[in-house]
Amino acid sequence: MKSNLWIILKKELRELFRDKKSLAMMLVIPIFIPFLVFMMSFLFESQATTDITQYNKIGFAYELTSLEKELLESMGIEAHEGTEEEIQNLYNNDEVYLYVTKNENAYTMHTNGSDSSMYATTFMERYFENYKSILQQNYLEQEGVDSAEVLDIITVTEEMTEEDTYFATYLKNFSFLFVIMAITVSATYPATDATAGEKERGTLETLLTFPMKSRDIILGKFFSVSLSSIITGILSFILAYVSLFIANDMFSIYEGSSLVYSWQAVVLGILIILVYSFFISGICIAIASKSKTFKEAQSALTPLTFISFFPGMIAFMINITTNNLIAFIPFLNLTMIFTDINNGIYNMLHICIMFISSILYIAIVLYVIIKQYKSEKVLF
Repeated sequence: MKSNLWIILKKELRELFRDKKSLAMMLVIPIFIPFLVFMMSFLFESQATTDITQYNKIGFAYELTSLEKELLESMGIEAHEGTEEEIQNLYNNDEVYLYVTKNENAYTMHTNGSDSSMYATTFMERYFENYKSILQQNYLEQEGVDSAEVLDIITVTEEMTEEDTYFATYLKNFSFLFVIMAITVSATYPATDATAGEKERGTLETLLTFPMKSRDIILGKFFSVSLSSIITGILSFILAYVSLFIANDMFSIYEGSSLVYSWQAVVLGILIILVYSFFISGICIAIASKSKTFKEAQSALTPLTFISFFPGMIAFMINITTNNLIAFIPFLNLTMIFTDINNGIYNMLHICIMFISSILYIAIVLYVIIKQYKSEKVLF
C-alpha cells in the first residue's frame, strides 16, 4: 500500500509542479495579501486623518448667538448664516456639507448621507454636546448651584490597550481571512486537474485499471492537493505577518498598537492552516470528482471561495461571539477561534471542539471520496 501510495503521490506532485497554472495558484496568490494589507491600512489612515476642511462648512438657517459663534470658531467650524432658502441653495451647490434648522429648542440636521455629510454630522453632534454642556453650566451658575457638583458627578476616562485598537484588530483578523481564502483558491485548481481534468483527458480510466487499490489512488491525490494548499497557506501567513509588521511602523493610525500576531496566534494559525488545507482539499476533490469536465468542476468549486471568506467576515463585522455550537460549524469555527486568540480569549474547550470536529469532517470527506472511486460512476 505504501509503495502504491508513494507512486501516486509522486505522479501528482510531478504534474503539480510542472503545471504553470498550479504553480501560479500556489505561489502567486499569496503575493496579493501584502497589497491588501497596505491598501486597507491606507484607507483606514485616510479615513482617520480626513482634513477638517472637507466637512467643516456648516449652514445655519437661523441667527446664531455670540456664544454659538464663539464655540463654532473654537471648534474650527466655518458657519454660514441665512434664511432656510439661502442655506438650502448653498447646500445644493455643495458650498456647505450640512445645514441646521431650529424650531424653539429643537435643532434638526439636514444631510444627504455622503461621506462629507457623515463626517459633518459627527462633527456637529460633538458641537451640540459641547453647546448643551455650556448652556447647562450657565443655567446652574445663574441659579447659584455649583455646576461641577452636578455635571461632574462621575468621571470617565479611556485607556486604550493594544488589543482594544479597532483598526489593528480588524486588519489582523481580516488578514487571516485572506489566508484562508488563498488556501481555498489554491486547492481548487489542482483538485480539478487531478479529477475532472484526468477524466476529460481519459487518463483516469487507465489509472484505475492499474493493480492498486482505489484508496491508494485517492489518498495520493488528496495528499498532493493538501500539500499545495499547505504551501500556499504557510507562504500567505508569512507574508501577512511580515506585511503587518511593516504596516505597524508605516502608518500613523497604528501608533501605540501592535499589528504583530502573538506567538499563541502564530502557533494556532499554523495548526488551523494544516487542518483547513486537508479539509478544503478533500471537499474540492469530492466536488470535482462528480464533474464531467474541467470547466464544470471549476464552476462547481467557485462558491467555495465565498463560503470560506464571508461567514467569518460577517461574524466579525456583527461581533458574533464564539460558543460551543459555532466551534463545531465548519469554515466559521476556524476563523472565529483565531479571532478569539487575537482578542486575548483562550477557551480550550472551543479550541478542542474546533480541532476534533475538523478532523471528523476530514475523515468523513475522505470516506466519501474513497467510496466514489470504488464505483464506476466516477468515470461515467
